[in-house]
Amino acid sequence: MIIDRMKNTVTNGMKGLAKDTAIYGLSSILGRILNWLLVPFYTRVLVGTGEYGVVTNIYAWTALLLVILTYGLETGFFRFINKKDEAEPQRVYTTTLFCIAFTSSVFIIFCFLFLDPISGVLGYGHHPEYIGIMACIVAVDAICCIPFAYLRYQGKAFRFAAIKLCNITLNIFLNIFFLLVCPLLNDSHPETIRWFYRPEYGVGYVFIANAFTTALTFLLLMPEITTALNQKFDFDRLKKILRYSAPILVLGIAGIFNQTADKILFPFLFEDKAYAYAQLGIYEACFKLAILIVMFIQAFRYAFEPFVFSKHKDADAKKSYSQVMNYFILFSLFIFLSVMFYIDIIKHIVDSKYHSGLHVVPIVMLGELFFGVYYNLSIWYKLTDKTHWGAWFSIAGCVLTVAIILGFVPHYGFIACAWAIFASNLLMMLLSYFIGQRKYPIAYNLRSALFYTLLTAIFYAAAMLPTIESIVLRLSYRTVILLLFIAIIISRERRIIP
Repeated sequence: MIIDRMKNTVTNGMKGLAKDTAIYGLSSILGRILNWLLVPFYTRVLVGTGEYGVVTNIYAWTALLLVILTYGLETGFFRFINKKDEAEPQRVYTTTLFCIAFTSSVFIIFCFLFLDPISGVLGYGHHPEYIGIMACIVAVDAICCIPFAYLRYQGKAFRFAAIKLCNITLNIFLNIFFLLVCPLLNDSHPETIRWFYRPEYGVGYVFIANAFTTALTFLLLMPEITTALNQKFDFDRLKKILRYSAPILVLGIAGIFNQTADKILFPFLFEDKAYAYAQLGIYEACFKLAILIVMFIQAFRYAFEPFVFSKHKDADAKKSYSQVMNYFILFSLFIFLSVMFYIDIIKHIVDSKYHSGLHVVPIVMLGELFFGVYYNLSIWYKLTDKTHWGAWFSIAGCVLTVAIILGFVPHYGFIACAWAIFASNLLMMLLSYFIGQRKYPIAYNLRSALFYTLLTAIFYAAAMLPTIESIVLRLSYRTVILLLFIAIIISRERRIIP
């Protein structure tokens, strides 16, 4: 009877995680797909690969700054608002939101006071407004992180998804308007748009479009933001949250720099800046072809963290974590094979002038898979409040990433960036697993993980090594192999099939 009840609890928990992953995945996956459609748009509309390199570089900086401006409070929010002894969870929300709002406001003031020198150091002295616009965007995005976390805490996945999709839809519309419609109107009826449009501004309109979408997101979140006014700021509670979140800040900075170091450092490693931005544009366009596995991991992360903190007191929690890891690896490997088997079709998402970078796709995808496994493993130091371990893992990965980039990119180009991602994420995954098994042991199904990994490697080699000139025959052959892979999964994992 007790065993049956435990099984039902595990099943219900897994179903809840799957449901939330599906809903968050709707916004994440559909949003990523919609944004993915901007990749072929950018690669065809922007002048050369260099302008896309500028977009890549600036957005890499904003990703790093967003982690700094949220300084781990999102995870701290989930940890403290879900505590059993937390009598006033609303006050946790108010305190974290007000704290981030204050620091983000200080950041904006600082950036505008020193806009010219900052722009010069980053290589955008001729366009300091790029930096000013993105500073405002990243500050408002940081503030919005807590209301979004609050929606996840409340289980309002549909509202979360709706706001995300509104943001993405407007961003796409404005990009098309500024980069496609306005140039056409400028050629035929320039008098209708000359009051706000300058043809020579080009890539700058990408950042203007982002500014409008960020403003919309902030307005849509106003009901959640005003809710925070119902409680008082609690400084004592904030000190506890900050103490917990401080190592996560180090972890986050090292982690995001680990993911963006290639895009941030690349322009500094070449004297010819035009060449550097052109190569960076090619690398990022092909990096985007790995989007399927990235957006799966993103959707999973949105649902996984609330699931972990809400379930960690249950007797069957570790069993659930093990099952989640098994299914995560299985689906990630399936996505990897699917993308690589049909790369001959997928590559046409980007313009042909970017195809010289296609060899980075499998390396990047495997690196992202390692990161997803690492994120699964990270529950042990979050649940035991030993988040400093996550900081050490991320620092180790970051050091390795920077070493590979600085040592090999000047000689081998952007392929070294892909291998840096692969190596650093693999290192973090292994460190987290072996140390975690000593601190918070979980019986992960290593036999299953190893079996599916070897099976994937065998099927990948069988599909990609033969030279088949006809694309129809080549894709048909790979489809048969993929179907065989699916058949093996079904035969071994019948318990997850309805």
